[in-house]
Amino acid sequence: MPSPIPSPLPLPAVRRVPLTAPFKWLALGWRDLWRCGAWSLLHGLVLAAFGALLVLAAGDRFWLLAGAFSGFLVVAPVLATSLYALSRALEHGEPVGARTIVQTWTRWQHARFAAQGGYWNLVRFGVLLSLAGTGWVLTSAALITVLAPQPVHTPMDFVRHVMLAPGGHLFELWLTLGALMSAPLFASSVVSMPLLLDRRVDVLQAVLTSWRTVLTNPGALALWAALIMGLTLLGMATLLVGLIVAVPWLGHASWHAYRALVDASNLPERLPPEGEA
Repeated sequence: MPSPIPSPLPLPAVRRVPLTAPFKWLALGWRDLWRCGAWSLLHGLVLAAFGALLVLAAGDRFWLLAGAFSGFLVVAPVLATSLYALSRALEHGEPVGARTIVQTWTRWQHARFAAQGGYWNLVRFGVLLSLAGTGWVLTSAALITVLAPQPVHTPMDFVRHVMLAPGGHLFELWLTLGALMSAPLFASSVVSMPLLLDRRVDVLQAVLTSWRTVLTNPGALALWAALIMGLTLLGMATLLVGLIVAVPWLGHASWHAYRALVDASNLPERLPPEGEA
């Protein structure tokens, strides 16, 4: 007797949003940022410090620095997980503080959570994005090293020998390759991490939902991607100081993007078991 065909994974409904919706998400994220205060800004401070370490580690190898920061943007949705948790707590009328942040990063270790798929899904997805980021770092470094007409060691070298190289198309190739690698990653992660945090779903369900969201709202999410990139680059251009505000702002706004785009009411909520911290 043939085995029955497995039923498709239950996926949440995806809503259509207006093209200008990302500006509303930024406004709501800005509100959450200042409602959480120091707890939000602490995330930005940690990530700005991490960026400074990248600069020190790269030294004069500017090609490595460019690739590392590109990879950093790939894994940013994972690093913002506790910012989503802070916004969710505000939405539920719960107090926010150190306990919310600590629980977000430690609850998946509990056996009862692991038995239900739990927060290991956050870890698995984070590892996948980290591998993708590492791949882009290596690809970017190889491209610049092999094809640049002169060695690239500093930002000005990059401008002269890559961006403004006469008769060459290395910069266009670099941008195109970056876009080809980042577009599917953005589509896979735009709502995945908030959904994994909020509902009992696995990584495949979260990624499929994220892709459906992008395909349903291509214009709004293209604008959202541009705003994320613009604010992040602005934060980097201010010697990383601007990231202290930009990172938590975008993290909180991403939670509101998820809430506007996805109706996950048909899926069980991810809550800690009774009596468990």
